[in-house]
Amino acid sequence: MLDSKVIFFTGILLSGLLSECIAASEAQKWARVIQPTTGGIAQSIGNYNAGCISGAVSVAADGAGYQMMRLLRKRSFGHPDLKQFIEKLGQTAVRQHLGTLLIGDLGQPRGGPTLSGHRSHQTGLDVDIWFLLSKQAASRTLAFNERETWGAPSVLAAHSDVIDYKQWSLANEKVLEAAARMPEVDRIFVNPSVKRELCIRSSSRDWLRKIRPWWKHDDHFHVRLKCPKNSQYCQGQEALPQGDGCDASLAWWFSEEARHPKVPQLPPKPLSLPVLCDSVLKD
Repeated sequence: MLDSKVIFFTGILLSGLLSECIAASEAQKWARVIQPTTGGIAQSIGNYNAGCISGAVSVAADGAGYQMMRLLRKRSFGHPDLKQFIEKLGQTAVRQHLGTLLIGDLGQPRGGPTLSGHRSHQTGLDVDIWFLLSKQAASRTLAFNERETWGAPSVLAAHSDVIDYKQWSLANEKVLEAAARMPEVDRIFVNPSVKRELCIRSSSRDWLRKIRPWWKHDDHFHVRLKCPKNSQYCQGQEALPQGDGCDASLAWWFSEEARHPKVPQLPPKPLSLPVLCDSVLKD
């Protein structure tokens, strides 16, 4: 007879595999859609990790101060507020001579879960921006193969939590500050070492509250916008803690507990999208 513990953990494993299969099947439905919905005002629905968007718009491959990367992924869609944010940040990069912003993933044409990579980016309000502010791209349009093959270098020295000053520059700080000061921005995720660097070197601190430490994010920063005013079914995150975040809460990210987080024994719950997303998918 099988040991009861073996049966228990086998059940957990099978349950986890089933959840993964269901999640993959759900993601395939959204990945197959190649056009946004048409008509009506744009609506972000649900939350950043379980939601969708109607009336999304596509960000142009090239604009003032920015260029889109990884075009084959077809994740250049988002809420009009997100498009406007990218365009404004690109214009800031031009005015301040910061180089060209290289823009990574936004979301799919109707949002929803993706087949790989991101759990968030589902409501058209998230965008990844590489820390590589390309001087090479500033005076020319990148070739298609460059956009597909260039990698975003880490700003950390290899296998450490120390900033690599060959990759980090004041331009990175200025772009982060410009983004954080935009009122539509809810928060910006960066590697804890980047947050620490900003806490140490920034002369002004009022914008640092929006800069939030998170695992990885050492080769890009992740901007998340607030729910748009006319998106009544959009679910925002909890309010940011008070203060600039340069306190004991930041120190925790360099603890053993943060470096080696415990892996949960139970499988994740199946993704549950808002009912409204069914009509967005089928529209």
